Amino acid sequence: MAKKSKKQQSGGTPATVALTAAGVAYTVHSYDHDPSHPSYGEEAAEAMGVSPDRVFKTLVADVDGTLTVAVVPVSGSLDLKALAAAVGGKRATMADPTLAERTTGYVRGGISPLGQRKRLPTVLDDSAAAHPTICVSAGRRGLEVELSPADLAELTAAVLAPVGRG
Repeated sequence: MAKKSKKQQSGGTPATVALTAAGVAYTVHSYDHDPSHPSYGEEAAEAMGVSPDRVFKTLVADVDGTLTVAVVPVSGSLDLKALAAAVGGKRATMADPTLAERTTGYVRGGISPLGQRKRLPTVLDDSAAAHPTICVSAGRRGLEVELSPADLAELTAAVLAPVGRG
């Protein structure tokens, strides 16, 4: 596992570019992605040696016709009813993966809540606040970014709500 500080990161992904532009402290973690691994998030946690409670996956759902981002721990799943309630909606379903990729500009397994092509309403599971830092996708498979939950919430204009299920 290689670690790079933001000063060492060159080029970068839209997510790391957005973080650098915002002047936010972050650390990039890269690892060799195994296409046969059954879970992108669990693979990231294992590869980085980080608790799955601190590694968050980015999921795109459709809440009453509006694509909405949910950021939840990889150790659990998304509560769609809670997500809908968090954004004042009635019903949520998982978004079509192709539409999620097209809208965010990222591929499945590498969708970052940061630097998306189109800014979407975002909900960060409130369990993130229990950690000084969390890891989210940096915009491609095998690349994660570690930052404070407060910085992530501020940069994505996220609502903090209990949308993850253990």
